[in-house]
Amino acid sequence: MALPKLSVLDLSIVGRGSTPALALESSRRLAQEAERLGFTRYWVAEHHNMPGIASSSPPVLIAHLAAHTTTLRLGSGGVMLPNHSPLVVAEQFGMLEALHPGRIDLGLGRAPGTDGLTAAALRRTNRFDAEEEFPRQLGELLAYFNGTFPDDHPFKAIHATPGRGYQPDVWLLGSSLYSAQLAGLLGLPFSFAHHFSGENTEAAVAAYRQAFDPSGALDQPYVMLGVNVLCAPTLDEARYLSGPGKLAMARLRTGNPDVYPTAEEAANHVYSPQEEATARSWGRHHVIGPPEAVRSGLLDLAERTGADELMITTMTHGFDERVRSYRLVAEAMEMADAPA
Repeated sequence: MALPKLSVLDLSIVGRGSTPALALESSRRLAQEAERLGFTRYWVAEHHNMPGIASSSPPVLIAHLAAHTTTLRLGSGGVMLPNHSPLVVAEQFGMLEALHPGRIDLGLGRAPGTDGLTAAALRRTNRFDAEEEFPRQLGELLAYFNGTFPDDHPFKAIHATPGRGYQPDVWLLGSSLYSAQLAGLLGLPFSFAHHFSGENTEAAVAAYRQAFDPSGALDQPYVMLGVNVLCAPTLDEARYLSGPGKLAMARLRTGNPDVYPTAEEAANHVYSPQEEATARSWGRHHVIGPPEAVRSGLLDLAERTGADELMITTMTHGFDERVRSYRLVAEAMEMADAPA
């Protein structure tokens, strides 16, 4: 089979002993390295009230990364649309597209990207069902880009500037059949969160393809899977370096978010039964090991699902280990600009 395209998902990790400023600087350096290695795109994700993740404002970070790269596609993985006014999103990403034409992706999700209290602070409401309004919000957003509000729509007179005429590539993100089917019905590319919902991957991809209706954006389905990958020279080292990711997720899911722990801290941590169950579930679908094992795991995933593209996220405490992992993956997957 043909090798899938490879891309990068970055969360701007704030490690123990570091700062958000240093995490954002690391994102700039990693984006430049991803461009040099030949990765297709580089996305950043919206999260809030998480001390270990600094990418709370994707459009601001994307603008910074675009100013320091030249060819790499940049985007959101994603913007959580219920947190924002569609008009503001249209203006922000229309501006990015106007400044960096042909390089911007707008990946959209319907989850809050945070806990319920923080979602209420973001949305200025105590309603937690805003995700159910996602199709309406999405239609409104697209209408700001292309000027297709119906004549009787209350916002028809609004002209998003920049926005109208500067639509980036729009993707739907998801971890459920709902998002898969909606992406298919709208004829949009679909990115599935295999890295934290791997048990639903094949069903969601099938639902997307079954629902797909060609559009002006796509004439056939396009699937990208988010994959948690950690590549190191040996299996033992890869497992050791992956420990912080499991501990960070265990703490988050048990209501104790913190900065990203070191590998030593993770190795010495005594897990509670609840943390242990969370960590085990979190790592079930990750691809971890030396280059040959990672290559095999990625190719197997692509073959099983027919994915067109894999978006790799690598969660390590140290920046150097993260960059090394991406370099080893690039080499193992025979990317043109991988190091010899």
